[in-house]
Formats: sequence, structure tokens, C-alpha cells
Amino acid sequence: MNIYTHTIKTPQAQVIPLSEFKGKVLLIVNTATKCGLSPQFEGLEKLHQTYKEMGLVVIGFPSNQFLNQEPETNETIEEACKINFGVSFQLSEKINVNGTYANPLFKDLKKEFGGLLSRRIKWNFTKFLINRDGKPVKRYAPTIKPEKIEEDIIKLLNT
Repeated sequence: MNIYTHTIKTPQAQVIPLSEFKGKVLLIVNTATKCGLSPQFEGLEKLHQTYKEMGLVVIGFPSNQFLNQEPETNETIEEACKINFGVSFQLSEKINVNGTYANPLFKDLKKEFGGLLSRRIKWNFTKFLINRDGKPVKRYAPTIKPEKIEEDIIKLLNT
């Protein structure tokens, strides 16, 4: 799998080809502002700020598929993330990560890296780390905090 064949849409419906990030390390995360794990936004932002100059790109994919924990609309999501969590990294429009209408990127990521018991995304803040060649290298459970994957990010940034 190579993620560069995919595109994302921003909350304003601007299409961004992931090929724009060739040569970068990507951290792809499904997010939700009202989730008990939402303090991870701060850790994701810290990684973004610390390593963006070295080539890290963090992309949050808001999803409302888990107990309606993403009530924001595409029109309000960026502002809510910025005000409540200080987020400045790229966000996509709201997406589905599971089911018939799952975002194609997440369909491919799940094929590449299934979860512990199934390929489904089980909760908000599942993370995928992508190397500079656009290849997914690791999937992290929702409970793994961003600072716990910093070492893996550094290794990819230094290769």
C-alpha cells in the first residue's frame, strides 16, 4: 500500500492529494473532540510543533462513529479543536472510518494493519504511522498516548 494514491478533503472541502506529502513522515489519527481520549490532541499538537521542521505531518480525521463523540460540523471543527486543544495541524472533513461508507484511506490502512481482534477501528484516536515513502509502518491503539510513539517518529525522521 502507498498512501500517495489517496486524497483528503479539508473541512472546507478543499481536496489535498496525499502525494503533496511525499518525503514526509505522516501520523494519521481518527479524532473526536468529546472523547475521553481528547486530551491526546495536546500530545499530537506537541509532536506536530516539535517535529514539523524535520518532516512530520500530523493529520486528524474527525469521526462521529463512536458514541457521537464528534458533534462538531465541518464548519466548526477546526475552531473547536484550536480553541479547546490548541490544534494547528491539518484536519480533514468528518469521515467514517468503518462500514460501507468508510473513507478509502482508512479502508486501505485497516487492510494493511488490522487491529488486535479485527481490522475495524475500535475507537477514537487510533493512530497510523507512515514512512517517508508513503508506506504504513505501524498501527497504535487508541490508548497509546502520542508521547509514547515519539521514539518511532524520530527513527523514521532520521532515515
